[in-house]
Amino acid sequence: MNTPEFIDLPEILSARGIVRLPGSKSISNRALLLAALAGGGTEIRGLLESDDTSRMREALGRLGVEMTPLGGDDWRVEGVGGGFPVGRADLFLGNSGTAFRSLTAALAFAGGDYRLSGAPRMHERPIGDLVDALRQLGAEIAYLGEAGYPPLAIGAAAIRSGGLVRVRGDVSSQFLSGLLMALPLTGAETAVEVVGELISRPYVEITLSMMERFGVPVERRGERCFVVPAGSVYRSPGVFHVEGDASSASYFLALGAIGGGPVRVSGVGENSVQGDVRFAGALARMGARIVMGPDWIEAGAPEEGKLRGIEIDCGAIPDAAMTLAAVALFASGPTTLKNIASWRVKETDRIAAMAGGLRQLGAAVDESGDALRVTPPAFLVSPHRGIDTHDDHRIAMCFSLASRGIPVRINDPGCVSKTFPGYFARLAEVTQAAPVIAIDGPSASGKGTIAARVAAELGWHYLDSGAIYRLAALAARRAGVSWDDEAGVARVAAELDAVFGEKSIRLAGEEVGEAIRHEDISAGASRIAALPAVRRALLFRQRLFRRAPGLVADGRDMASVVFPDARTRIFLTASVETRAQRRYKQLIEKGIAANITLLSLDLRERDLRDSQRGVAPLRQSEGAYLLDTTDLSIEETVARVLAWSRAAG
Repeated sequence: MNTPEFIDLPEILSARGIVRLPGSKSISNRALLLAALAGGGTEIRGLLESDDTSRMREALGRLGVEMTPLGGDDWRVEGVGGGFPVGRADLFLGNSGTAFRSLTAALAFAGGDYRLSGAPRMHERPIGDLVDALRQLGAEIAYLGEAGYPPLAIGAAAIRSGGLVRVRGDVSSQFLSGLLMALPLTGAETAVEVVGELISRPYVEITLSMMERFGVPVERRGERCFVVPAGSVYRSPGVFHVEGDASSASYFLALGAIGGGPVRVSGVGENSVQGDVRFAGALARMGARIVMGPDWIEAGAPEEGKLRGIEIDCGAIPDAAMTLAAVALFASGPTTLKNIASWRVKETDRIAAMAGGLRQLGAAVDESGDALRVTPPAFLVSPHRGIDTHDDHRIAMCFSLASRGIPVRINDPGCVSKTFPGYFARLAEVTQAAPVIAIDGPSASGKGTIAARVAAELGWHYLDSGAIYRLAALAARRAGVSWDDEAGVARVAAELDAVFGEKSIRLAGEEVGEAIRHEDISAGASRIAALPAVRRALLFRQRLFRRAPGLVADGRDMASVVFPDARTRIFLTASVETRAQRRYKQLIEKGIAANITLLSLDLRERDLRDSQRGVAPLRQSEGAYLLDTTDLSIEETVARVLAWSRAAG
């Protein structure tokens, strides 16, 4: 499947609405494994459909577990009642830590020969503490690469019955969760003692709650000892409902807090078993208005003033705490997130990745081994290269929140499919951006004149996209950058200081309306327009013009490519004869000799080229009003466009 290289998010003016959350990834993958190990069939309702759950389903399917889609987000899993039917398999688990670690433990007791591998980043994530714990029970596990890390080979070993097993708890709670879920397969009483601090305890509580739901209550002996009773056997509960994902809820609750709100998430609330619902309490400490029901939470901005920076121990909300780092951009004063060492061993080094992205946006950031301090900038900046996501879904979703203050380009947005494939669509549904009137049309159709007049009437910003490539060519020449230097021109284009007025085009504060019409600059514009990196840079640069209260943009692909969500779309046209007469009059008024016959021929040839070009060919976009201006005055055309704009709301 082809995924976009980037997504450009417009500046969010406000946020308001209701979001139905997708199922929890943590609960979904646990439910799949427990249902597979249980006796009897289980209907899992509300299962998350994502990369992580797909990896788990694929692996269980290869192990002989029968699973049937029931429609929507519901699945039926036929439990195997213990060991897996397939005794030899090679399993690829992508970058799913929940799948890799829980299956490592379960397969250690399955009596077969298995190989487990994942994505390159998965092979950088430690698993040695879990392997050490399993080896204490006699498991036969070999590292196929670097010791302590995947990939793994698991053999059919003689498992020691019961006893005491020690496992570290200060790297990942998934080690303890995976071990606990697998221990009923031994049939013997086994005590698990956590060595050191147990981080991310709420995720362990999810594991314990679900094991009990599937018929295996775990005895607690103090804070760090858990006992799985002898004779424990998983039994299907018949139907299991997956809660909405509390970690995913954090982004929308944050939107409510920084975007006015209220924004309500449904699927988690006061009765949730997920620790990340405590994120709402952290927002409340920052001054957000929080209201909570049994299965919903609502967030809004403070009644007065801004959110305030806080210092908070994030041990109970390790995933949702990342969202606080983004919220900190909009607070008064610094925010310090403590006890986040586990970020280092996730899909990427999240402390380093968050710190780097926040600095790109203008924030001052201090990072340590287990903490992050964020001091918001006076003004946010839009990184022209975009925010790198490092193939980490949470990095992408966190930095999408920065669009509350500025347009933001998110690189590799498809990584959100790991847990929330529809995230950006949901984001758009509950946010409002500055409205856009896109006016497209062929050369000399009058779109520039009309767009500038409409912008002036409304008091909105104006973008003359036809001049953008000329400005980039002129700016590159002035910077001493060859037009054939793709990377160099792209850098110049990304930082283009352009301002458009009704009768003005300024570059770095200088009026250049005449300079960009010179023949050599026109030739340079054509050359750089063929360079992909320059087109990407200028695409984002054009989108930066979209600011409150609104934008009027004219060109050939404003509605089809640059602003596909434009509220009002206009396609201006006129007969070739009328357009040639208009161009002739413009040239004569400037003292430039012209021939109307040659102008007509040139316009016909240009129309043909523009309609047949491979990238963004000139055509009326879907939903656009077609307006033939052959017999209309400028005033009549402007009035028509304004009427359509007002009708669009």
